[in-house]
Amino acid sequence: MLLPGVVLLQNGAPTSEQQVQAALLHAGADSILTGVRALERYGLRNLPCTDEVHVLVPSERSVADSGFVHIERSRRLPKPRARSGIPTAPVPRAVIDAARRTRDTDAVTAMMAESVQRGFCLPRALSDELEEGRRTGTESLRNTLLPILGGARSVAEADAWNLWQRSDLPECRWNVKIFDANGVYIAQPDGWCDELGFAWEIDSLGYHAGTDGFRNTLARNARYAAAGIVVLQTLPSRLRSEPAEVAAELRAALDSARSRLRPDVRVR
Repeated sequence: MLLPGVVLLQNGAPTSEQQVQAALLHAGADSILTGVRALERYGLRNLPCTDEVHVLVPSERSVADSGFVHIERSRRLPKPRARSGIPTAPVPRAVIDAARRTRDTDAVTAMMAESVQRGFCLPRALSDELEEGRRTGTESLRNTLLPILGGARSVAEADAWNLWQRSDLPECRWNVKIFDANGVYIAQPDGWCDELGFAWEIDSLGYHAGTDGFRNTLARNARYAAAGIVVLQTLPSRLRSEPAEVAAELRAALDSARSRLRPDVRVR
């Protein structure tokens, strides 16, 4: 017996799919899968670790949590989307529902960033969903979402965004594409100070140390140099372990960019 009134007619542990089906049977008609298990069905990968199956039901439904199932009664049920025959909440709702039940801020940031980076939803859709849902206990989620709204697309970029914001530095844009005067693509820096023609790259060893990654990084840096762009490269780990030192390096690099003529480059 997986859940009250739900029996699995086979030996062994149930599969993830069987758990989802059992949860919806337990929840009853018009129930909707949300949270992490819903996002798995859309193909998201950077998700919090959980054994829970989160299900939305109409507010008047009398059904309780049981075993691996979390039941959430809601007066604001979304229009479900069928994913392999399962009624599934839209991505923005599923992301915020999962975020509200996750304590790990990095896991929440990674999930939000991936949902935007891979085109599953717009940052504003996450913000709207957060504002329209429960208001209590959401202040930390609003703070977590701010870097995503600002253009960050990873945990490291969110750390960089937060460091920049609290360091009293010039305006910075995130993940914009830079072109030279002839319209030739240069790069898409993690951070870009257009006023000074300054690029900030958060370069992890894991991504850039491989043969292809190293070659691509060298080629990118060569394009920066040819265009006259001052660029600072920072390891993601230093954003937390040495924030003051990184901020000082940013100020020095910005001073260097300020001391020469701004290169003839533009954002598109």
